[in-house]
Amino acid sequence: MSQSVAKKLGVKSLYQALDHELAQAKEAKTYKYEVPVEGRMGGVVQANGRSQVMLASNNYLGLANHPRIVEAAKKGLDKYGYGLASVRFICGTQPLHLELEERIARFLGTEAAILHSSCFAANEAFFAALLGAQLGASDYRDVIYSDALNHASIIDGIRLSRIAVKTTDLNAYKHNNIQQLRTALAEDKAKDYRISVIATDGVFSMEGEYAPLKEFVEMAKSNDALLFVDESHSTGVLGATGRGTPEHCGVHGKIDVISGTLGKALGGAAGGFIAGKKNLVDFLRQKSRPYTFSNSLPPAIVAAAIEALNILEEDSSLVEKLHQNTDYFRKEVKRLGFTILEGIHPIVPVMVGEASTAMDMSNQLLEQGVYVRGLWYPVVPNGEARLRVQISAAHEVEDLDRALAAFASVGKKLGVI
Repeated sequence: MSQSVAKKLGVKSLYQALDHELAQAKEAKTYKYEVPVEGRMGGVVQANGRSQVMLASNNYLGLANHPRIVEAAKKGLDKYGYGLASVRFICGTQPLHLELEERIARFLGTEAAILHSSCFAANEAFFAALLGAQLGASDYRDVIYSDALNHASIIDGIRLSRIAVKTTDLNAYKHNNIQQLRTALAEDKAKDYRISVIATDGVFSMEGEYAPLKEFVEMAKSNDALLFVDESHSTGVLGATGRGTPEHCGVHGKIDVISGTLGKALGGAAGGFIAGKKNLVDFLRQKSRPYTFSNSLPPAIVAAAIEALNILEEDSSLVEKLHQNTDYFRKEVKRLGFTILEGIHPIVPVMVGEASTAMDMSNQLLEQGVYVRGLWYPVVPNGEARLRVQISAAHEVEDLDRALAAFASVGKKLGVI
């Protein structure tokens, strides 16, 4: 059978092809435009020349420009400088870095933690380092059980590890399908895998839905599997004290490996981490390529993240306010007639169907003072385009009412409600 062979693109024709792709995206209303925020992040921001209720940020606790966070960053800058111009093991470690790692581990109920430049890098690092290690064995196979809706960083980490390590199998199960996962684990017992890893998001970023981690912990224990949970959208958000999905599910301190970010609830700047057993963390310090070959986090960010943990550990008022705001918006947007994905998380997907509708609604809401972004295929399934609303403790009820009024106006105009 003959195979079609792609015609070689010269440099000029390459750029022409790129222009064509971009033009098609604009015509289909799937081209992603960036709308600059004209100042500081908060519950209300300046953008598009006017005041906007911010419903697109991961600033769940409103800490991105909290006075204590800003002051901590300034002190970190003054005392420790702008940057270290080095990776951690050469000369890029300061007492601040060690303190933050210890604080993250204590907050999450693990023995130790290791910082990375982002959670994306941390997730890639974990799978590649662990599954690429021979650990005394020369002939072995490993297996990863991964939720179909896991974050792109988990997916890419698994892909990279499987490209580099040909002895890794992938068993993708349907989203939060506990029975399918249980069956796969039972069927694979006879295959004598060296390492088995169950990987899941704590909260799924496009759905605002959490994984039932109590059942995951039980399955991992009974099948001698390592449980890996990405808590990027959960730390500081779920649980009575903001300790995430494990706290909400009653299994705090029982997760083998937790990855997460400093770029959402914990200050909103940058940085990620992996937390778990001390020997696993020590191993990652030796074998994690993104850790070994990336500059250490700037001192100002590290100092601010420590202060974010201070705020969370002192009292849970911001977490409580976030939960109250979330409950209020979810109830009121449904009362207006919108279809949302049910849940308890401040990610509130407002379902609109087609990508063009999501684009039009996002643009018209911006004109009415509400900053929210549309999401469509391939980020979400075809025909399930949505506006991903994200609630913050920085919002007041008046802000949410203002946003709801705009949603009602635009939703009626576009026939969504």
